[in-house]
Amino acid sequence: MSESLPGMFERAAEVLRRNDMGGWTRAAPHLYPHQWSWDSAFIAVGLARLDTRRAISELTTLLDGQWTTGKIPHIVFNPEAPPGSYLLGPEHWASASLSRSALGTPRPTSALCQPAVHAIAALHIYEVSCGTADEEAARSFLLQAYPRLLAWHRYLATWRDPEGSGLVTIYHPWESGTDNSPRWDAALANVKVGELSPYARPDLGFVDEPSERPSSEEYDRFLWLVEGLKRARYDEATIYGSHPFLVKDVLFSAILVAANGALGEIARIIEAPDGDREAIGCWIERGRRGLDACYNEVLGLCLDHDLRSGEPLQVRTIAGFAPLISGDGGPHHEGLLRLFYSQAFVGHDRLRWPLPPSTSPEEARFHPRAYWRGPVWPVMGWLFWRSLRLAGEEERAAELRRHSLEQLSAGGFAEYFEPFTGEPLGSDDQSWTAAVALDWIATEA
Repeated sequence: MSESLPGMFERAAEVLRRNDMGGWTRAAPHLYPHQWSWDSAFIAVGLARLDTRRAISELTTLLDGQWTTGKIPHIVFNPEAPPGSYLLGPEHWASASLSRSALGTPRPTSALCQPAVHAIAALHIYEVSCGTADEEAARSFLLQAYPRLLAWHRYLATWRDPEGSGLVTIYHPWESGTDNSPRWDAALANVKVGELSPYARPDLGFVDEPSERPSSEEYDRFLWLVEGLKRARYDEATIYGSHPFLVKDVLFSAILVAANGALGEIARIIEAPDGDREAIGCWIERGRRGLDACYNEVLGLCLDHDLRSGEPLQVRTIAGFAPLISGDGGPHHEGLLRLFYSQAFVGHDRLRWPLPPSTSPEEARFHPRAYWRGPVWPVMGWLFWRSLRLAGEEERAAELRRHSLEQLSAGGFAEYFEPFTGEPLGSDDQSWTAAVALDWIATEA
């Protein structure tokens, strides 16, 4: 490693200080000037290693953007960001104008959501504070945040899973957090794009090559899907009836299972009603059954399911290891681990570091520089590291942590990395990358 861990810790802390907007953190200094939902949860994980009260503020300001349905929007907008600094600003979403559920939020929001890492982050803040002067403040935060987190998980268990499958339905690839993953190619191919107003791509000005970002064809479909949601006035029942993109997302679903585990622990700590704890337990079991039903014996992976075509989306990506993240690989646990460390993923002989690429290098649609189509994302490494530790795979977890820190030492706190060369790609000074580095460094190897 090219630098000391204390030196890297200070550099990561400085990234979060520079991106601090006063109570909340922008995802990156230029490319992402707003508060993103799952970014903010990861950021709170890192902030817990620096300042408990600031970590609490990170989640509280995000939860202030929650809709009355329980949904946590994927963006809470920065009122100080210049107009046009990000494609689809608050004026485009018009959330409060189109949906009464969005009324009353202190800052305008988008109308989509993102994976539910928030309860994991909230519990982490409390656990890090235990035995310190901030423990009581952290417990008080759990008491205040718990009803909001419960409402968020209930929204996902009901509106996003009316079938009771245990799997979350997403309306847009942006909701997955893995925007242009080849996971969505087949479902997007069935989306017929109508006439769109001309639009500019500010994101292309902040990367070295356009190939690092989603293509224009992908963006046309992304924007057309948003227009469809607006025509439905963001009404869940209307969307479920007519929206062209409805997919059961196994990665989102697995993260929700893990988050329900964290929410159940929060419920125990604050002595929540037994009925709440029973409901959370049911959500966990239902989610695990749903993931098990999505396992594909041929590929050896868990696959997303396109509700419109009725078909599984057969592509080898990091999402296929969703049961590992859920905290219970079930009967497929050992097989998933073998595949994870095989030539198809972490064991591929061309990787600069043995870290999980977002898409298998053996997959035809793999691209080593294209956002979620191949690059290594440190936040995904953190999720797998956490899951390995909880599963008792301490040696494997320690190796993943060590190689992740080596990558960050060499390439800085980039958004993502070229898997074969280790070249940093996307945005520089990405907040959630710095945040997971802080947690890795603060954790005993």
